[in-house]
Amino acid sequence: MLNVVLVGVGGAVGSILRYGLSTWVMSGGKSFPYGTLAVNVLGCFAIGLILGLAESHDFISSHTRLLLTTGLLGGFTTFSAFGFETFALLRDERIAAAIANVVLQVVLGLLAVWAGHQLSRAFGS
Repeated sequence: MLNVVLVGVGGAVGSILRYGLSTWVMSGGKSFPYGTLAVNVLGCFAIGLILGLAESHDFISSHTRLLLTTGLLGGFTTFSAFGFETFALLRDERIAAAIANVVLQVVLGLLAVWAGHQLSRAFGS
């Protein structure tokens, strides 16, 4: 139960931070989604830092790691998990798997958005 609470609290804080940062970055009415870009890049940096510290130093408990990565960064951006997982594949010299991960995540994600959008039109008729 503690793990669920940690993820939930972290996720709520991460979502609020994502909204705040994205809104602040986009406050000038930009025509490119710089807010999402900022969130994704910052989330990737943060997960690299946190998991790098967790791997090289033993001072981040499993609960803290869960709170910060799955909770906070999961609410902030799941792109950070995608970035770290792809990095880990590259680090482990699993190049084909890393490329497949990038291609599948992006292509299937875009196809799923398209499919969901198409389905939504059926409800609007």
